[in-house]
Amino acid sequence: MMEYRKLPHGNKNEQFSVLGLGMGGIQKSSPAEIERVIRRAIAHGINFFDLCAGGKSVYEPFGRAIAGRREKVFFQLHFGAVYNDKGEYGWSRNLKEIQETVAWELEALGTDYADFGFLHCVDEDRDFDSLVQEGILDYIKEMKDQGKVRHIGFSSHTPSVAERVLNTGLMDMMMFSINPAYDLEQGDELGIGSVLERAKLFRRCEMEGVGISVMKPFHGGKLLDERTSPFHTGMTRYQCLQYALDRPGVLSVVPGVRGMEDLNRLIGFSEAPAEEKDYSIIGKFTPAAALGNCVYCNHCLPCPVGIDVGLVNKYYDLALAGDAMAASHYGKLTVKAGDCIFWRKHPETGIRPDASAKAAFR
Repeated sequence: MMEYRKLPHGNKNEQFSVLGLGMGGIQKSSPAEIERVIRRAIAHGINFFDLCAGGKSVYEPFGRAIAGRREKVFFQLHFGAVYNDKGEYGWSRNLKEIQETVAWELEALGTDYADFGFLHCVDEDRDFDSLVQEGILDYIKEMKDQGKVRHIGFSSHTPSVAERVLNTGLMDMMMFSINPAYDLEQGDELGIGSVLERAKLFRRCEMEGVGISVMKPFHGGKLLDERTSPFHTGMTRYQCLQYALDRPGVLSVVPGVRGMEDLNRLIGFSEAPAEEKDYSIIGKFTPAAALGNCVYCNHCLPCPVGIDVGLVNKYYDLALAGDAMAASHYGKLTVKAGDCIFWRKHPETGIRPDASAKAAFR
C-alpha cells in the first residue's frame, strides 16, 4: 500500500503520498496521454504533484484528470514560473506577469486555490531579494489570506539561501534536490552545498515542521546507469526514491515523468519488498578523500537515522586509548552506533561497534 506522510503545519487531511510526480518533462505527450497518466497515478494512490516547468499544455489535461476529486489531490504552483506564447516554460520576477500566469493556471486547472504557492527557484541571495522587493512574497501572502493558496513554500538548490528563506518563519514546504551524488558532493552544478550544510538544512526543516518535497532524486537519470553515475555503479529507481525518503523532513519525492512508460516504472514502488529499496550500496560510495582512518570530517553524512558518525568515531578512538570520559560522553548520545540500519540489515559484514573497546559502545 502507498505510504502517506502528514504535512506538519497542515490539517489532518493533508497527507501526501511518498511517491509524487513532477510534470516538468511531460509536455511533449498529447493532452489525452497526460490525462491518462494523471488518472493512472491517482488510481495507484499518488496524490501529490509538482506542476512546474511542464509547459502550458499540461494544465487543462491535469485539471480534467482531477475533476471531482480536487480535495484529495495536492499540488505545488510556482510563483515565478511563466510560459511564452508557444507555451514554453521560463521564469520571471515581474509581479504583473506572475499574477496573470497564476490566474490563468488556476482557471485552466478548474480550481480556485493552490495547495502550495511557491517562491520559484530561490538559488541565489539576489533571487530572494527580488522576490521580496518586487512584492511577489507579499502577493503569495495575500493569496493565502484570501484562501487561494493554502500554504507557502519555495524551491531551491542552495542550502545557505534556503536557510535565509526559512528565517522568514512563513514556510510550510521546501522543494529541494536530494540524491546520493549531491549529498556526497559528487554531483553537478545544482548539487550545491557541503555534506554538513545539506544535512543541517534537512534537520532544521524536520525540527521546524517544514516539509520537504524532493526533486532530482535520480540525478537527472545519471545514477541509474553505471556509465553515467559519478560512483561508476548504477542504482535502481526504488533505491534512489527510498534514499530520499529517509532524509530528515522529507514528505514526498516527485520524480519527473515524460509519459505512461515512465509512470509504469515507478508505480510498483509502494508494493516492492524492502530488499528492492535497500540502498546500502552507497556504503561503497565513500569519497576517496575519506578512505583510511576516520578523520571525523562527517563527509559520510547525512545518516538516515541521525548518527553523528564523526563524533561516534572520535569517542570510540579516544575510548580505545583509555579515555574513560569519552566513553561516558558516548553513553549520553541519543543515537548511537548500534542504531545503524546497515549493520542491523547486514550483520554478516562485521561492520559494527567493537564490543571489546568499551562496554558503552553498543
